[in-house]
Amino acid sequence: AAGRPAPACVLGIDLGTTSVKAALLIGAEQGQAVAESCSRETQAHTSSLEAGPQGMEQNVGRIITALNECLAALPQQQLQRVSHIGISGQMHGIVFWKRDKGCKWTECGTGHTFEPEEVSHLITWQDGRCSPTFLSSLPLPQSHTSLATGFGCATVYWYLKNSPDFLKSYDAAGTIHDYVVAMLCDLKKPLMSIQNAASWGYFNSRNKSWNTDILKKSGFPVHLLPEVRDPGSIAGGTICAWHGIPKGAKVGIALGDFQCSVYSCLTERTDAVLNISTSAQLTVSTPPDFQPPETPDPSSAVTYFPYFNDGYLEVAASLNGGNVLATFVDMVARWTEELGLQVQESAIYTKIIKEALAQNDSKLSVHPTIFGERHVPEQLASVTNIAVSDLSLGHVTRALCRGIVENLCSMLPVQHLMEMGVRRILGSGSALARNEVLRQEVERIFPFPVVYGKDVDAAVGAAMVM
Repeated sequence: AAGRPAPACVLGIDLGTTSVKAALLIGAEQGQAVAESCSRETQAHTSSLEAGPQGMEQNVGRIITALNECLAALPQQQLQRVSHIGISGQMHGIVFWKRDKGCKWTECGTGHTFEPEEVSHLITWQDGRCSPTFLSSLPLPQSHTSLATGFGCATVYWYLKNSPDFLKSYDAAGTIHDYVVAMLCDLKKPLMSIQNAASWGYFNSRNKSWNTDILKKSGFPVHLLPEVRDPGSIAGGTICAWHGIPKGAKVGIALGDFQCSVYSCLTERTDAVLNISTSAQLTVSTPPDFQPPETPDPSSAVTYFPYFNDGYLEVAASLNGGNVLATFVDMVARWTEELGLQVQESAIYTKIIKEALAQNDSKLSVHPTIFGERHVPEQLASVTNIAVSDLSLGHVTRALCRGIVENLCSMLPVQHLMEMGVRRILGSGSALARNEVLRQEVERIFPFPVVYGKDVDAAVGAAMVM
């Protein structure tokens, strides 16, 4: 191979809720392989005087600083070979900027970097300023997804009512990853993928267009809406050598982090992806000709996310996953402290798993929804079938782990998975990786082979799409 040019690299970036991740992929015999990756915490949370305690905002400058730190940590010789950049990030959220003053480019040791200039805070997907009463006062969207607080269009409506002058300061808007793509390519009008548009509300993914008529009638500033394109399309080229990445490197339109996470590990249409981290998701890809319902069913436990090549993902997204176990461990720690003893939470976690492994079964029935669920927010947790014989830590932990898996299974039942042609489950996520009891319960409840160690990684997925 002497004298042969080094293979081109693809850079994948994921702008997450708490951290930014970058991954470099190079071509290998078995497809693409991750050559380098880097992650930096953003520490970008900031308060909002207007929205009060319900608001959830992040400082865009800090997010871009974390992104710059990530890229500075990657090897220069590989960055210089980057031909394509794929970017994903947290969906639903919104950031506003001035088109001609969105950022300022400066020279750095390895090329150029940009810093945000006239840019608002990022109002994240976790933002809670739009109350149920406020949401019910908005016009009904023509979309397969219900509108919720934290959705981009709902946030614009909130500003329209509570702070109309704020909106007058800006003439462009997008998700945080749409903003980065617009800056890299110097886009005069932001571009947005169908994946991100569907996550904002008031978007019809059947005809791939905004509900412009409905929005105009209610005085919504439709000039802020980005132009929408198919995921996987190219937004443009880098306008200068960014961190040493050659000028003109192709930048893909920004993608949804959830779709990219699934894309990073889903290889067969007959696979379902089960991810249990803080929360939990069970996902399966729909048949090629599938179309979501024209109107949303608020009581339905599944949602449909636009995927790639006009496909959809059917998703049971539970609010109750590893966070339930973390709450249980915290409860045990506090009880222990109230009894005048001190035990580290990590020691409690190790001990309860060990005890649960010693109990093959438990008659206890735990419905673990302490955080509610989007389709039944009022239904909280319960414990039934309590017998004297099943009160040990091992029995309770076993029942709790089973309850987490059963709850997810009730949202997307085994029978339905079989009808969808599922033959295998890919298990991922931190809670599943470190909890053998949880893995045992997955294998007990789902009648499919389960493969673990498939790491879901949005940055890698974003690069793979390119």
